[in-house]
Amino acid sequence: MTVPNHEELALRLRDAYTGGAVPPMRDGLEPTDAVGAYAVQTINTRFWEAQGRRVVGRKAGLTAKAVQAQLGVDQPDFGVLFDDMRVADGGTLSPAHCLQPKAEAEIAFVLAADLPSPDTTAEQVAAAVRTVHAAIEIVDSRIADWKITFADTVADNGSSAFFVLADQGLPLAGLDLASAAMVMRYNGKEVSTGVGAAALGHPLNAAAWLARTLATRDEPLRAGDILLAGALGPMVALTPGDRVDIEVAGIGACSFTYA
Repeated sequence: MTVPNHEELALRLRDAYTGGAVPPMRDGLEPTDAVGAYAVQTINTRFWEAQGRRVVGRKAGLTAKAVQAQLGVDQPDFGVLFDDMRVADGGTLSPAHCLQPKAEAEIAFVLAADLPSPDTTAEQVAAAVRTVHAAIEIVDSRIADWKITFADTVADNGSSAFFVLADQGLPLAGLDLASAAMVMRYNGKEVSTGVGAAALGHPLNAAAWLARTLATRDEPLRAGDILLAGALGPMVALTPGDRVDIEVAGIGACSFTYA
């Protein structure tokens, strides 16, 4: 059997956005092949940029130790945020744009300064933050039935799809991000809870990991970038008609409707 190359795997994932989910990519990527998986992700990022999509930030994923253990890895991952992935706070996302979506609540940062150093610390990230926002990430997988390995999710742009950023952001000073309690509700019913510390112990830790990783790849975070720092609680599958509201204590709230 011929092993598909990275270009072929990238095309397979792009086609899945419109053609439907595909089987796990065991024929071309070993489950923990980070180098190969990021190569596939980069091919698609460059393809989409050439199509006119604009990168507006990054997302950190696998920031919970339990999820890392589930996939057999000891590190987070990242994906690219494009401008057309943003859903307005209070807006609507059509099910026609998704395959098997789930929502998770996060804390997001908007940067006021570049983070070019491969040795970036959480304190340096804090100094570079313009505003802090409550956020929702709508994750999705082009891999059938979410039967993903680490390599599958990395190649698939971190299993990303869309995101909501609260219109109102706050300055970082004085905020207790680690202890901030999160509640996510579907149609008024509580479906997920968590705290800021779920993201690598502190959302700034997740952001610093992301900054270091991208700087090492010569793709540093820039002023104006949006950073999603990782899930604060369990993700929950979406059903058409759901209204999703999240609140992160002391930071803010945002919502969207999946309909």
